[in-house]
Amino acid sequence: MSTITVTGTSDSKYETRITNGRHTIVADEPEPIGTDLGPNPYDFLLSALGACTSITVFMYAGRKGWPLEQIQIELSHDRVHADDLEQSEDVSGLVDVIERKIRFEGPLDNDQRERLAYIATRCPVHKTLTTPTVIVDEIA
Repeated sequence: MSTITVTGTSDSKYETRITNGRHTIVADEPEPIGTDLGPNPYDFLLSALGACTSITVFMYAGRKGWPLEQIQIELSHDRVHADDLEQSEDVSGLVDVIERKIRFEGPLDNDQRERLAYIATRCPVHKTLTTPTVIVDEIA
């Protein structure tokens, strides 16, 4: 398990430093709310899903010896009223909707493309986002 350290300070509006070992990245909010020094938190969430999808699909295609040359994933996030969705009637209020458009490049046949599309739904981050998750807070 890796540990991420997130540090925000009062002197920099919403700029936040995210550190994982030797990697440091910056999160922020767009202007005029923040100073737009980095992606916002939802951009990181979408990036995590996209990166995990790409890695998982490439691992699978590699194990199968399939000619996947490139994968391109476009993601967007919105909050919409549940009434506007054709999903379940059990859901009410605002619902988070993530749209993910995946394009496979390479001389793949239709069966391979269909299987890779299914494998994209099996990446660990996708599973985390689509199953109940428990966050345990410890306040110091």
